[in-house]
Amino acid sequence: MKSILSTLFMLLTLAGQAQTESNSSTFKNEANMNSTEKSAIENLLFSYEKALNASDTKAVLALYARDGVFMPSEAPSAIGHDAVEHAYNYVFSKIKLNIKFSVDEIVVHGDLAFARTISRGTTDVLAAGITVPEENRELFVLVQEGGTWKIGRYMFNKMKPAGQ
Repeated sequence: MKSILSTLFMLLTLAGQAQTESNSSTFKNEANMNSTEKSAIENLLFSYEKALNASDTKAVLALYARDGVFMPSEAPSAIGHDAVEHAYNYVFSKIKLNIKFSVDEIVVHGDLAFARTISRGTTDVLAAGITVPEENRELFVLVQEGGTWKIGRYMFNKMKPAGQ
């Protein structure tokens, strides 16, 4: 009986070690995958920054999901491809951005993710011929389409009230 209990104890100990190693391996694989996904999302965000600075509506649209939503500060939401295209064409006809994004947070959960960023730089107001400081907080909800991260929802607001 003592021999059976000793053998059972050894088997349970070995099984527990194997499970711990398996869980550790799974955690490392998830961490690596998460790191890869976060890197892909950062690339998307910096591509968006580049498209904004170039006033390139076509490049912006390529980064949005098919059913994407653009929610600019103090303006109506643009829902769907055509509305998003119209909104960016309008924005780029009024201003020229020169901004840099800094990424505060990226959280990935399966085929969904969100990112918080801050953009800082300047805006050329085309009609007035002036350049003003620009500083915004942004929230991106990202989705996977065909294995590629896309902007599903994008919202921003000013860090400081106008005139400050």
